[in-house]
Amino acid sequence: MRKVRWRLIPFLFLLYIVAYLDRANLSFAAIDMNRDLGFGPAVYGFGSGIFFLSYTLFEVPSNLILARIGVRIWIARIMFTWGIFATAMMFVTNPATFYTMRFLLGVAEAGFFPGIILYLTHWFPARERARAVGLFMTATAMAGVIGAPISSALLRMHGVGGLKGWQWLFLIEGLPAMVLAPVVLYYMTELPSDAKWLTADERDWLTREMAAEHAQTEGAHVTLGAALTSARLWIVSLPYFCIVIAFYGVAFWLPTIVQAGSGLSSTLVVLLSAIPYIAATAGLAVVGSHSDHTGERRWHVAGPCLIGATGFILTILAPPTPAFALTTLSIAAFGVWGTLGPYWTLPTAFLRGTAAAGGIALVNSIGNLGGFVGPYLVGWIRDATGGFTAGLLALASILVIGAVIVLSVRTTPKTSTGQ
Repeated sequence: MRKVRWRLIPFLFLLYIVAYLDRANLSFAAIDMNRDLGFGPAVYGFGSGIFFLSYTLFEVPSNLILARIGVRIWIARIMFTWGIFATAMMFVTNPATFYTMRFLLGVAEAGFFPGIILYLTHWFPARERARAVGLFMTATAMAGVIGAPISSALLRMHGVGGLKGWQWLFLIEGLPAMVLAPVVLYYMTELPSDAKWLTADERDWLTREMAAEHAQTEGAHVTLGAALTSARLWIVSLPYFCIVIAFYGVAFWLPTIVQAGSGLSSTLVVLLSAIPYIAATAGLAVVGSHSDHTGERRWHVAGPCLIGATGFILTILAPPTPAFALTTLSIAAFGVWGTLGPYWTLPTAFLRGTAAAGGIALVNSIGNLGGFVGPYLVGWIRDATGGFTAGLLALASILVIGAVIVLSVRTTPKTSTGQ
């Protein structure tokens, strides 16, 4: 399993860094782009969130196609097309083109994340899955750590070649997805039985291990119809909806929150925005590994939710300085990101076959509706109140609701591993 982790996770991690940066680099461009194009908080919040509406609409069909034609081909297609639209963000001139480009980016990227989660269920037994998912999803945090200084440097290219700094940001950061698409076809291995980089004994063992797990269908859903009509699946989706509202509610507004009232330049604020993402990386690694070690899942989702809520409340109460904001938002990021590895062990524990392909996509679709709600909610509240206090309080409250749901409802059957 160590060999599998080293072969798969770093490459998937790289792909997800590119994917997450291409959807979230809008937050780094926001300060300058909104000023240049005259976008108010509501326009920016809606444009940030509309990506998730189109992503949600096309996610289940995309994952079903992936399950039929294979991960390698479909992920390569997704990456190439999303690279095109991520780069095309440089041509935004008004709210209509802004909404259109973000909507098309969501269409292009639909299915990437649930496709990779499905892929991981073919390689990692349930007892090791929280760590694997957590390590993979660390990319969402590292995209901020890496993307912040890169984006800050690109914003300084303002005026080069007649382009604004934020246009250079979208142009340069959209290209890696297109470059990596053919690499996916060459490097990714579809199934353990195809892994020539494992010995024959290792291939046979892992193939038997995963086949035995997938054959355990007692208490599980194996057909798409059973998954889509399962109350258990819809219930387990609700905490994820809450988590993603907070996740993107802060991700798309982070530089703007830090800059509020600080007088710091946009490039410096973007650079400093890497700090909460470092805390988020720690949350993913620490909570996911501890969850696998103990075999406990629900408290490892609920506890970080409460830590995230505490971070948002502390941001409201702390003095309005960049240092305090970065500290309290780092606490929030540790908690919110820390939920992700343990959370994804919950639905994957009772989904098999086509139910896994469609069910994972359904859960992520419901979550991604939270990706629309979060940025738009914060923007709308800021428009109405002139500040971030009420918006951050709303995100904290939503995380508490998510924690309560996780602890109140048994989402999976009892097993020897505590799942």
